[in-house]
Amino acid sequence: MSSSVQRKRVRKTPEARRAEIVETAARVALTEGLECVTLRRIADELAVRPGLISHYFPSAEDLVGEAFSVASTGELDALLPADRPHGTPTQYLARYFALSAGDAYDDISRLWINARHLSRYRPVLRDRVAEQELASDDRLEGLIREGVERGEFRTDDPRTAAIHILVVLDGLGAHANTDRSNRPEAVTRMAITTAERELGLAYGALTEVTPLVEPAGAETEAADAGEPAEAVQPGDTAEAPEPT
Repeated sequence: MSSSVQRKRVRKTPEARRAEIVETAARVALTEGLECVTLRRIADELAVRPGLISHYFPSAEDLVGEAFSVASTGELDALLPADRPHGTPTQYLARYFALSAGDAYDDISRLWINARHLSRYRPVLRDRVAEQELASDDRLEGLIREGVERGEFRTDDPRTAAIHILVVLDGLGAHANTDRSNRPEAVTRMAITTAERELGLAYGALTEVTPLVEPAGAETEAADAGEPAEAVQPGDTAEAPEPT
């Protein structure tokens, strides 16, 4: 006679479930476009019913806005961390430009193009785009101010310098969908040249600097710190049922 023990189904906490939905939506937005972020599509990705997604995001517009915010915040944190204990401002700025170039950065450039276009018709997304633009301005300005305080950069207006640099990066990123293989070096390094000029640096200062070396596991630890706790130990009580 055979017997089996039915495993108790453990439901995710509302916080973990919401984070899972947003993470999935952000991935779809980044790889396929914001138009593909719908309640049904995200439900299919997670193998749940659309009613579960709408429980957390009654409007698809809210989910699209959240997906963009999460994807762009992740990009900003990867390119230019808020905490920078492992190098100088010059090294972190050089790292920022190195990571902002090439095919690896094209997906996020396409996402920004996509978001700015759609924000013309979607007020929720328009507000999120404005918030993320401000966050990028603030983060780069903070790095520049730090560099000025340490005597590495020279500018009387860190905010304007940051905006000049970001405008050039945005302009170059607008061509993410076209072939750029035949561009002269003067064009490909235009953002770096702008930064060197705006910050009183010699030509080549941001390309010849000693590369930043972060301790092994630093990026993994930073990523883990932002993950929601989801583990449930034996005997824990599941939360109230969620719609499926």
